[in-house]
Amino acid sequence: MRDIINLNVFKNFGYKSICIILVFLFVSCATKKDIVYFQNAKNFETIVDTDSFTPRLKVNDIVSIYVSTYDMEASKPFNLVMQTGSSGQLIDYLLDIEGNIDFPVLGKIKLVGLTVEEAKELIKQKLAEGYLKDPIVNIRIKNFRITVLGAVRSPGTYPISGERITIMEALGLAGDLNIQGLRNNILIIRDFNGTKTYTRVDLTNKEVFNSPVYFLTQNDVIYVEPNNAAISSASGDARIGLISSIIGLAVTITVLITR
Repeated sequence: MRDIINLNVFKNFGYKSICIILVFLFVSCATKKDIVYFQNAKNFETIVDTDSFTPRLKVNDIVSIYVSTYDMEASKPFNLVMQTGSSGQLIDYLLDIEGNIDFPVLGKIKLVGLTVEEAKELIKQKLAEGYLKDPIVNIRIKNFRITVLGAVRSPGTYPISGERITIMEALGLAGDLNIQGLRNNILIIRDFNGTKTYTRVDLTNKEVFNSPVYFLTQNDVIYVEPNNAAISSASGDARIGLISSIIGLAVTITVLITR
């Protein structure tokens, strides 16, 4: 009778152990629904990009500005050069806390909130007011970079050579999400003159293309949250240890019963 009771206890314990292991394996698996991008996009569907998004200049942005005209001598005062050894390099301009740059001859110019094209036109207008004839102004944002953090293959900060980049391109720079990245809850952190905005997008839905943060601005941060399986695996050592203990205990009980 005692042997029968012990055997029943062992069976119940064994069943519970198996259930725990199966639950562990189940929560560690990712389904197609969890990892596939743009799941509701249809075959031959066309999405027209009507967005003319262009980044706007922010406080603490660094810009390079080069002024040229037919009279190169006349434009020299507007192109300050910093000597570095035997060569010279055009100085860059920092938008101060009020969004101004201190430009040669013209003095303070407020650029914050303007696109690069708008900033060019503003400086051209000021130069044409008694300084230069038909000036040409080139402006480039020097600190355009984005940061990708979280469950991606190569997290880090990436400099951007152009002035327009999408979420998808930024994630591509970081090697794409790893299998444990949560694709339907990507967080975009954006800072504009000290005010931070937090926007979440779903990469499994084609509506991501219509998101106001689909096109990134300089110094945006993309954070990819880990999914439940990744969170579980973060404590995997403890869980594996627990399962090993359960299996070991089950084996011990088996030995004691069958002895």
